[in-house]
Amino acid sequence: MTKYGFTKADFDYIDSQGISLDKIEGELLLFESGIPKITLERPATIGDGIVKLTEQEFQQYAERFDTQKTSLKLKKFVPASGAASRMFKFLNEFLNDFDHENETINAYINRKKDKNLPVFLAGIEKFPFYEAVKARVKSVYPDYYSLERHEKSYRFIKLMLAQDHFDFANKPKGVLDFHQYDTHIATPVEEHLNECAFYASSNSVSHLHFTVSENHENLFREVIAKVQDKVEATSGTKTHVSFSYQQKSTDTLAVDMQNKPFRNEEGQLVFRPGGHGALINNLNSLDADVLFVKNIDNVIQNHIQEIALYKKGLAGVLLEIQDKIFKILHAVDRQTVQQNDIPNIIHFMKRSLNIDVVDDFYKYTLENKIDYIKNKLNRPIRVCGMVKNEGEPGGGPFWVRSYKGNVSLQIVETSQVDTNNREQMVILSKATHFNPVDLVCATKDYLGQKFDLTQFVDHSTGFIVHKNNKGKDLKGYELPGLWNGAMAKWITVFVEVPLITFNPVKTVNDLLKPAHQPQYEN
Repeated sequence: MTKYGFTKADFDYIDSQGISLDKIEGELLLFESGIPKITLERPATIGDGIVKLTEQEFQQYAERFDTQKTSLKLKKFVPASGAASRMFKFLNEFLNDFDHENETINAYINRKKDKNLPVFLAGIEKFPFYEAVKARVKSVYPDYYSLERHEKSYRFIKLMLAQDHFDFANKPKGVLDFHQYDTHIATPVEEHLNECAFYASSNSVSHLHFTVSENHENLFREVIAKVQDKVEATSGTKTHVSFSYQQKSTDTLAVDMQNKPFRNEEGQLVFRPGGHGALINNLNSLDADVLFVKNIDNVIQNHIQEIALYKKGLAGVLLEIQDKIFKILHAVDRQTVQQNDIPNIIHFMKRSLNIDVVDDFYKYTLENKIDYIKNKLNRPIRVCGMVKNEGEPGGGPFWVRSYKGNVSLQIVETSQVDTNNREQMVILSKATHFNPVDLVCATKDYLGQKFDLTQFVDHSTGFIVHKNNKGKDLKGYELPGLWNGAMAKWITVFVEVPLITFNPVKTVNDLLKPAHQPQYEN
C-alpha cells in the first residue's frame, strides 16, 4: 500500500469509514488491471434457458404457493435509495439552458431538438401532481390568468423542481405522486404496500423492506404513516415495514486517470457508493423463506390481481424447484444416493436448473460425484421473470462462459460486454428477452440455515465508471450488480412473464403511459 502514498491520516480516515485495507488494495489492483468483459455464449431463449408457462400452469403454480405459504415467512425487498434526478433530467436541462428572456419554449424545443419536452407539455394535465403544482403556481404568481400559455408552462416546471417548493428531482421516487385514483393519489410506496398484501403475505401478515438513503427515511415514514392503516383495513393484512441503508463499508475508493487515489480539494481520499450491488449485504441480513425483489418504480395502476398471479406463479416455481433440490440433498446426507440415481439427478440439474456439468464428471468416483452434486445444489435459488424484448432498457438473459470454461445462465448488462467485439455484439443483439428486476429468491439451505450470500458473488464482474468531481476527472468502481454478478453463483431459473408486469418509471413521461393512467385496460 505504500506505493499509493497513503498517510497516517488516510489510514485513520479509512478506519473511520469501516472499510478494510484488503478491500481497498483489491480495488486498486482492479483499476490497474482492468475488469475483464463477460464472454457471451448465446442468448437465453424460450426452451434454451427461459421457461414458458401457459396461463393454466401459472395458475397451478400460484395455487401451490398459496397452499404452502402459511408455513413460510415471506418478505418483499424493494431497492429505493436513489433520488428521482434522472426522472426529471430533461426538465432540469430545460431550466438550465432555456433563454427565458429571449426565446419561446417552441424555439427552445427546435433549437435543442428536444423530443421529451413536447410530450411532457402535451400530457401535462394527465400527471397526478398536476393540480397540486398548478395550485401552487397560481398562489405564487397572482397574474397567472393573464400569462401566455408557454409562460404558465415555464413557471409550472420551475416550481415543480424548485428546492423551496416541490423539489421533485431531489426526492426519492418512492414518495412522489404516481397514480391518480378517484378518491386519492398514490405513491409507489403505497402501491408496494398494496402489492405486499396480494402476494407477499401469509397468515394475514406481510413484511416489506425498503433500502433507502438515510436522509430520505423520514419521507418514506411520513407516506407510510398516512396510508398504512387504510391499506391494512382494505386488505385485511397487517404489514410490517422495515428499512436499511447502503452500508458505508461498501463504498469504494475513487482514483484519478493514472489510477492513483483521488483526493478532494482538502486532500482527503474520496469514496463513492458501491452501486446497487452493495445491497447484497442488505438482502443478506433479512430472515425469510421466500424473498420477492422488485424495483421501487415498477408499479402499476389497477390490474393488481393479474400482477399478483404472476408473482405467486414465480414463487410456486421456486418452491417446486427447492423441494426437489432439498430431497436430493437430504438423500445425500442419509447416504442413500446410489450410482443408478446419478443420471436422473444430473438430468434434473441440466434441464431444470441450467447447471453446466463438467466433462470429466462421469470419470469421478461415486463419492466425488456426490460431493460435486452437493456443491452445485446447496446454493441460494432465484427465479427471475423475463419479459419479451420490446426496446426497454434492462439487463438481458444470456448463457455466459467463465474464464474456467464453465457455462452458466446470467443476467448481463450491455456495459459488461466488449462492444468492440463484433461476435459478442451479434450475440447481444439476438437477445429475445430482458430482466425487469422481477425476482423471487430462496436464501436458506435444506437444513433451514441462512446462506451467507456474500459467498456467491462473482467479484470479477464489477464496473469501472468515469465521473467528475468539481471539474476533475476520476474513475470509480461499482460492485457487481445486485441481480448480475452479486447473484452470479446462485441457482438460476428464468421464466417468461407478460409485459404487463413491467411498468418502470425511468422518466416523468412514463407516467403518461397507459399502465400509469386511470382505467388502464390491458
